[in-house]
This record gives sequence, C-alpha cells and structure tokens, in this order.
Amino acid sequence: MSDWNTKTIEEFRANAGKVGGHFEGRTLLLLTHRGAKTGTERTNPLAYRREGDRIFVFGSKGGSPTHPDWYHNVLANPEVTVEIGTESFHAKAVEITGEERDQIYARHAADWPQFGGYQEGNARTIPVIELVRSG
Repeated sequence: MSDWNTKTIEEFRANAGKVGGHFEGRTLLLLTHRGAKTGTERTNPLAYRREGDRIFVFGSKGGSPTHPDWYHNVLANPEVTVEIGTESFHAKAVEITGEERDQIYARHAADWPQFGGYQEGNARTIPVIELVRSG
C-alpha cells in the first residue's frame, strides 16, 4: 500500500491534483496527519465528497473489517493539512456520526457505488470525517 500511496501522491502533485487509474475522473485529496503513537507525519490520498463548503472523507479501507490507520491518527491528532488540486490548507478533522453520517455516506455511495459495497456485509460502520478549514 505504501508504494501505491507514494506513486499516487507524486502523480497528484505533478498534475495539479489529477491522477489516473482507480481515481481517474474522481475527486481525490491528500490528507497529511500525524501518527497517533509516533507523531510521524504521514500523507494519504483519499476520495472525498464536497457538499457546499463542507468536505468529507471516508474510512472505508476498501471494505476491510478494520479502520484505516489514518482514521486513528486524526482522532488522536485532528489538526491536518489538506491538498485539493494545487490548493493546500489547514483543517480540523471532525467525525460525523448518527443520522447525519448515514445520510452523507448514502449520498457518497450513490455517486461511488463501490462505497456502498464497502459498507454492505461489513460489521463496522465506515467512518465519515469532515475536514473543517481552519482560520
């Protein structure tokens, strides 16, 4: 996964946020966060959803039965950096829960059907994180 992430990040930055392959034609951002245990800075390419001024990312981990590492990291250290296209900004990661989470996830799954598949038959609830711009 690390090699795939590195190649995707390099392609994203070299092409003003556009990448091919799995994410071609889709919304993708880079989320830079600090490790919960190590404090090490890490960057992950993530699919995102924009609703008005709100930006959401989803802890799907491809439908895995466990949450992605970045999710645990942003809960412990919610101050993050977001890159969308050529724009970079600081944000706070805020978990969305309950009915609001369900509605946002359903809209995202309607646009990206594989996200619906990630949740179906999965014992865990896939987290929805809002990236709230700071300052």
